[in-house]
This record gives sequence, C-alpha cells and structure tokens, in this order.
Amino acid sequence: MAHPVTAPPITSRLLAWLCQPVDNSPLIIFRLFFGLLLALEASGAIATGWVKHNLIDPTVQLPFIGFEWLQPLPGNGMYFYYGFMSVLGLLIMVGAYYRVSLAAYTLMWWATYLMQKASYNNHYYFIILLGFLMLLVPANAYAAWDVRRKPGIKSLTCPRWCLAIFAAQIGLVYTFASIAKMYPDWVQAMPIKLWFSVKAHYPIIGPWLQNHLLQVFIAYGGILFDLLITPFLLWRRTRKWAFITSLFFHLFNSAVFQVGVFPYIAIALSVFFFNPETVRRIFLKKKPQLSGNGKLSLPETEITRTPPVLYLLAVYFLIQLILPVRHWFILGDVHWTEEGHRMAWQMMMRAKTGTISFEVRDPVTHQSQTVYPNQFLTSKQASVIAVRPDLIWQFAQFLKKHYQQQGYQQVQVFAHAQASLNGRPYQPFIDSKTDLAAVPWQPFQHADWILPYTP
Repeated sequence: MAHPVTAPPITSRLLAWLCQPVDNSPLIIFRLFFGLLLALEASGAIATGWVKHNLIDPTVQLPFIGFEWLQPLPGNGMYFYYGFMSVLGLLIMVGAYYRVSLAAYTLMWWATYLMQKASYNNHYYFIILLGFLMLLVPANAYAAWDVRRKPGIKSLTCPRWCLAIFAAQIGLVYTFASIAKMYPDWVQAMPIKLWFSVKAHYPIIGPWLQNHLLQVFIAYGGILFDLLITPFLLWRRTRKWAFITSLFFHLFNSAVFQVGVFPYIAIALSVFFFNPETVRRIFLKKKPQLSGNGKLSLPETEITRTPPVLYLLAVYFLIQLILPVRHWFILGDVHWTEEGHRMAWQMMMRAKTGTISFEVRDPVTHQSQTVYPNQFLTSKQASVIAVRPDLIWQFAQFLKKHYQQQGYQQVQVFAHAQASLNGRPYQPFIDSKTDLAAVPWQPFQHADWILPYTP
C-alpha cells in the first residue's frame, strides 16, 4: 500500500502557512498597477526618445556578452516593438489573456535588456524578475477579462505564498541596497554631492540640494530607510508610518533623480505588506468578504506534499541571495572594476567619469591608428564605455573585426583610459600594455588588465 508523500525540506507548519488560502486582493490590485506601469514604461520609452537614442540611432550595439545575436529590429521596427509592449501592458492590467500577455512582455523586455548595456538600470532588471514571479501566480482570478471568458477560474483567494514572494523580493532589494551603501564614500555623501551639484537649477529644491548637511542626511537616511523599511512594513504597529515614509522617499527619488517606474513599482508592492482584508476594503469594496479576517482554515494534515512551485521559488531566491554578494569574492573594488555590479542592487552608488582612446596596431605591417569611441558610437555610448571594463573589452573586439575587414593582417587593440571615482583625481584605469583583442573574457573572475584603484 502506497504511503502519502510528506513534505521533506520545509516544516509542516511553514508549509501550511505558505499554502493557506487568503484573500487575493493584494495580488489583483498589484496586477492592475503593474500592468499600467508596464504600459507607461514602454510607451514612455518611445515618447521620451529612449528607443531612438538607444536602439535606433546606434550603428554599433553593445549587448550583454554572449548575446551579440540579439540586435534591434531595422528601420522603425523598434517603435512597433515597444508599441506592441504598451498594448501588452494594458492587457496585463485588465487581465486579458494574462499569462500569454505577461510572458510575451517579459520576454520582449528581457530581449531589449540584453541587447544593450549603455542604459543599464536596476529597474530594467527588476521588471524581468517581477514578470517571472507574476507568471507563477493567479493574478487574473478576479476583476479580470479572463474571468469573463472563463468564469471557472474566478477565485476570491490564493495561497499565501502568492503574496509572500513579492514582499520577500522587494525586501531583498531594500536590504542589499542598504548593505551596498555601507562604504566610506557614500557615508561622506561624496556621490550625492556630485549628483546634486548639477541640480542647483531645480525650482524651489535646487538650492536646498546644495546644502552639505542635507546631503549627509540623505546618505545616512538612505542606509537606514533601505535597512529598516521591510521590518517596519511587516510590523503592524509601524506599517502605516513606514508606508507614508516609503511614499515620500520614492516620490522624492522620482522627482530628483528621474529613475523611471521603479519608485512607483516599489510603492505598489507595499500592498503585499498589508492585511489582505484591508486592501479589499480600500480598493475592492464590492468584492465579497471572506470569513476569518481574510483567511480560510487549512488543516496541516491536508498538506501531504510540497507544491513543486515552492521548490522552484526556493532555487530562485537562493540565486537572489547569491548574485548581490558575488563581488565580495572578486578581487578589487566593485565600484571601480564593475565586476559583480549588475544584478546586485548597487543602485546609484557611485559617480564615475572617464576618458579613453584606443590604439589599433598591426605588428605585421606596422600600421597604427588612434581610435576614439565617438568615431563609431553615440555620445551616450562613448561616455559609458569609458568607465565600464566589459564594454571596453567588447569595443576592442569590435575594433579587431572592423580593422580585419579593413585589411589589417593581425590586429592588436590597446586602451588608454583614465577614470575618476566620486570626484577624486583621475588615475589610470586599464593596462595600456594589454592587447585587449587577444585576451578572453572571464565572467567569473577578476580581469587583471583592470588596474587597481588607489583612493
């Protein structure tokens, strides 16, 4: 006689808590906000010229290494691409063909994320993560077009894990952002001073932003906010005031730094910290109320096995714990080398500028030529490439291929680069004696052609 499979790695109490049916109102409300923000992000990329400047104007693309095959559509194709994503965002918002629409948007967004790095932003990566998590949950089970098509999918509840994963995700973002800020330059408000120095012309707040005490207050406030906001949102007694603080914090960042939709997504994610019944009363007053304060009882004896999705989520969150700390195991200062900087919630952590030129040589014919990035790249690409070693290496590979086509028999590429971190004097950045055309890319270890940083 077969025995029921018991849940192994997770205790039965935790498993029962995660699988307990609860009011799904936070999930439904977040779907509405998330879909709207996705539509605004895609349409805004067209309206502000982002698509033109980053995907249409460049003649040379700088994709993630290994994804060189991902290239923008020719002509005006990327306008239609982003226009279609705008429509998909609206479909997600109203819950129409929810999973198909969400999967399509996430894949299309991921593709444009991978095909260019000159405009890397943490919220681009964050949208990919949220798209993946939203695919796992039944966010179209209420107040959705899909319910009208298929009434059988209608539900007032969802397993608690469907809500908990979003609180966990934004909690990780906040916590690792706080840890990343705990370094001397941030504590001294050095990058903040540089950022605010170019915002003196802002109406009303511009002069205030030049005050050093305010800059230091923002530096320490950023550390404390990111570190404490998650536990204060989780604790019922401080939740309301934590939310008000979060609202002010994110709106301030949006007004001063223009960081896209990230502040508004973070605000929308706050619904997952509130009691589902509270969310229902505020946003979905016509929705039937559940008994037991928005929860349904689920005896632990009914949980005989761990749902496979929880194993998938365990692996996912393990990766989310590893990625932000991987730079601890790579030689050098991450703010200087950039190794382990992406996908690690190093959000607006340093101000970095640089200058660079390349020397292309052919040792066979003794030909030599000095190349400046703006001869091939847009002004934005040229400014970014000067401070990011992986882009410097990629551009060296481009120059190698280009000059091979121009008749060079053997191409060597040397970079002459200097960089300044957080307003300090410029210092040599790349070893000018290293032939970058010949060195392989090593993604999991330090590149010794990046010169050490000496504050």
